[in-house]
Amino acid sequence: MAELSVQKRGPGWTGDDPKVLRQSGAVLLISCYELGHQPIGIAQPIGFLDQAGYAPAGLDIAVEEFDGERVRRARFVGISVPMHTALRLGVRVAEMIREINPACHICFFGLYASINAEYLLHHVADSVIGGEYETPLVSLVEALERCQEIHAVEGVSLRGQIVGPVLKRPPLSFPVPSHRGLPALDQYARLERDGALHLAGYVEASRGCLHHCLHCPIVPVYEGRFFIFPEEAVLEDIRRQVRAGATHMTFGDPDFLNGPGHSLSIVRAMHAEFPRLTFDFTAKIEHILKHRALFPEVGVLGCIFVVSAVESFSDTVLAHLEKGHTRADVITTLDILHPAGITLRPSLVAFTPWTTLEDYCEMFDIVESNNLIDAIDPVQYTVRLLIPPGSTLLSRTAIQKFLGLLDQAAFQYQWTHPDPRMDRLHHAVRVAVEEAARVGDDPAVTFERLRALASGVADRQPPVSDAAGSRPRMSPRPPRLTEPWFCCAEPTKGQFRLLRTERQDGI
Repeated sequence: MAELSVQKRGPGWTGDDPKVLRQSGAVLLISCYELGHQPIGIAQPIGFLDQAGYAPAGLDIAVEEFDGERVRRARFVGISVPMHTALRLGVRVAEMIREINPACHICFFGLYASINAEYLLHHVADSVIGGEYETPLVSLVEALERCQEIHAVEGVSLRGQIVGPVLKRPPLSFPVPSHRGLPALDQYARLERDGALHLAGYVEASRGCLHHCLHCPIVPVYEGRFFIFPEEAVLEDIRRQVRAGATHMTFGDPDFLNGPGHSLSIVRAMHAEFPRLTFDFTAKIEHILKHRALFPEVGVLGCIFVVSAVESFSDTVLAHLEKGHTRADVITTLDILHPAGITLRPSLVAFTPWTTLEDYCEMFDIVESNNLIDAIDPVQYTVRLLIPPGSTLLSRTAIQKFLGLLDQAAFQYQWTHPDPRMDRLHHAVRVAVEEAARVGDDPAVTFERLRALASGVADRQPPVSDAAGSRPRMSPRPPRLTEPWFCCAEPTKGQFRLLRTERQDGI
């Protein structure tokens, strides 16, 4: 990561003037990275704080300069950590805040907050909130304003008082996310379709998940529960983003089909109001199979692609991760989506302790034979299993023999592949993908380069295939967002290097 310049310390809040928290910018919410989207992780709580009469400011260091003046004015800083990369960056941000404004209250909130609460509170945080964090966040700010004992605030972890994540239904007065003060949509990922770029919005209709995939960071927090957001609040959020120029909408729910009735009701209403608006969502292979009858209508309503955590084409790996689907199920999913005009964009965990070199080489053959080269971002072939503290995977004996120590500062357990060639291969393909991203290589060219690397490690000739330029391709190329999931590290305007090649989602 690039270093940030440290500014002189400013005055902090000592509690002498609690009403200062009502002043504009006294509450500052910071997003570090949300996969290239305008961050709903701070837009939603800004809406809650607005409703409570505060005037919070927002800062997204993924696209904005780290603003020392905004930090200096703040008396309460909330740092959103919905994913692993955001958490690592958030710790750096908190360290900077301590230098600039040592007296302000720093709160970490989001999916990765509660499972790392003890470390965060010991090193950089004054409080931590996990699960459904919006209401406790407002209650915490209110308690600070009133100089009340914050140990009594439900759902808030403090030094010496670790509590579990908040798992309560959203309040009836659920406000619309506020995008006030956030960078414009043209600063974020766009939809690339038929050679043209389109502004893309980002909403959530639910949070949490019904399922228990072992490696998923959602599981230890939500434990098989999910919560839907009021339909009218979601639709109003969509309206506002359409007015801001969005012609495509990404639904960021961990699984859009956890509650299919709720989800379908929203996209039906959205299509009736904005018939030209396209959308994408994330869903398990298992759910696509279960709700296959819905997809002809979903395609008509404007869905152009679905992201699904295929993870692996090895049934052995899928069984160890308890994904609930098989390789054959993935092929069936393609047969469900294709007639509806919907592209499947698989995400992968290409390197696990159970992935053999033969599995990895075979993956390229399966991708090619199913015409998926253009539907998979090359970085997916580099993704290595991430095992964070609290992972349900740690409860299984099958992982124990591969585990090293917990690297708490990196928020993950180290593990070593039983075949040393696989760890060497991981390094080689990661370097190759980073270089390909830097020079802008065609994904098909990168695909062949990675397949050749794998074949070389396996000491066999790569399959004979047409040159990338003459290979049969999906025509037109399938739609995608211009921010590949977990893309290679690049400097941002905030002067950080985002460590995006580790697995961040948990679908």
